[in-house]
Amino acid sequence: MEKTNKSFRKLTKTEEWVIVHKGTEPPFSGEYNNFFQKGTYHCKRCNKPLYRSEAKFKSGCGWPSFDEEIKGAVKRIPDPDGIRIEIQCANCGAHLGHVFEGEGFTPKNVRHCVNSIALIFIPD
Repeated sequence: MEKTNKSFRKLTKTEEWVIVHKGTEPPFSGEYNNFFQKGTYHCKRCNKPLYRSEAKFKSGCGWPSFDEEIKGAVKRIPDPDGIRIEIQCANCGAHLGHVFEGEGFTPKNVRHCVNSIALIFIPD
């Protein structure tokens, strides 16, 4: 169930389409796809920290990829398609993207495929 809160950031129509209505930004279009500065990625909707830059890796899939979330920051939910697993901000329920396992990109063998538009980067 989506939480509502007056402290949530006001979203653009495109941000709302992805974050609230579970859309997907086009591949290779997001500002964080090829971005590798040191810092923390936060939820664009509620500003809670989700991922550290050390967990980000280049997967070539067209969206930012992470092999580990900040403990307790992301929840996994079966996608309505019955195949994928959706990832959401555990604090506000914002749609982030999907998680995939067994692809072998990193030793952790997990890829959080995240829409850039769902994130805000805070440098160290």
